[in-house]
Amino acid sequence: MKARYQFRVYPTDQQQQLLAQLFGCVRVVWNDALAICKQSEKLPSNNDLQKLVITQAKKTLERSWLSDVSNIPLQQSVADLAVAYKNFFDSLKGKRKGKKVGSPKFKKKTGRQSARFRIGGFSIKGDEVYLAKIGNVKPIWSRQLPSAPSSVTVIKDCANRYFLSFVVETEHIQSEAKNQSIGIDLGIKTFAVMSNGEKAVSPNYSKKDRKIRKLQRKLARQQKGSKRREVTRLKIAKLHNKIADTRKDFLHKLSTKVVSENQTIVLEDLNVSGMVRNRKLARVISLQGWREFRVFCEGKSQRLNRDFRVISRWEPTSQTCSCCGCRWGKIELSVRSVLCLSCGTEQQRDENASRNIEMVGMGHRHDLKRTGSDHKTTPVASRCEPSRITALQGQ
Repeated sequence: MKARYQFRVYPTDQQQQLLAQLFGCVRVVWNDALAICKQSEKLPSNNDLQKLVITQAKKTLERSWLSDVSNIPLQQSVADLAVAYKNFFDSLKGKRKGKKVGSPKFKKKTGRQSARFRIGGFSIKGDEVYLAKIGNVKPIWSRQLPSAPSSVTVIKDCANRYFLSFVVETEHIQSEAKNQSIGIDLGIKTFAVMSNGEKAVSPNYSKKDRKIRKLQRKLARQQKGSKRREVTRLKIAKLHNKIADTRKDFLHKLSTKVVSENQTIVLEDLNVSGMVRNRKLARVISLQGWREFRVFCEGKSQRLNRDFRVISRWEPTSQTCSCCGCRWGKIELSVRSVLCLSCGTEQQRDENASRNIEMVGMGHRHDLKRTGSDHKTTPVASRCEPSRITALQGQ
């Protein structure tokens, strides 16, 4: 299977100018090819596009400067456009899983920039990486590459940081798991509550998030195109990167621990897009990275030969007692602990949900018992029911 290894790199001032020129050429080739595709009735082939926007364009006075950079990233830019259109059409036909993919858009000068080199445009010489018409750059090698890379992508993010991203082939790792299965309930204050009783508290992003909101208000008042506005934009980008790096480090460590110790990992299919419609919780939910954690667990499960399962979002994991299967109905978010009237067990909301997630994922279910004299599900639990509610949030 393929994996991506990314390393930080610090190019010289001259190399930064050459990379800026390369990024601009890659962007222009993409935009020219996209403009031709939008004007054509039938989508041109990859070879025809390369002839039009690269080979013939170099002979014109307006695009003669395309010859100053390596030809390989320009060809890859056209190839990436073809892949973007294929994903768009597959999404329309229902062949592609997940959310619908929109049509390709024109690239902008501001924001993230990238250029991809395939074999022939780069080589690794000791601790340095040679890039065609750029020179030798020395990345910060935090780990060794498992095999020879098939391509390398030079990335410049919004905070003006440079990275080299290698695509390599990796083998499946055979390792024995300590536990047979685990169910994970994802939350906000406590990021993950597991069926074995363990909890993982997410990092506190509130301090950096408040700084970002303050700087965003300042950015809105500044004149577009001014140097002060660019300084503020960089400060915001750096704070966003700090949050993203902290979150990614936390999610990588947690997902590695979960996948390495358990043979079967069960998660719940959360409707995140629907949850963020809640104005009070939208910003906090967006900072958690639930989807990113799911992607990490799924990818690492394939590498370690683990069984990764996702149960339906409609399973009543928070409405059912994990001990006896008694279904007590919907509960307000403020209710954190419930006393089951059927078996007399005090259930903590998140721990009970994680155990139910594991049971449903493994195919073990209780014979659900209806509550109430008329054998109907009880309504939403209120604060005035001390026989069922044993603890409220904040108490």
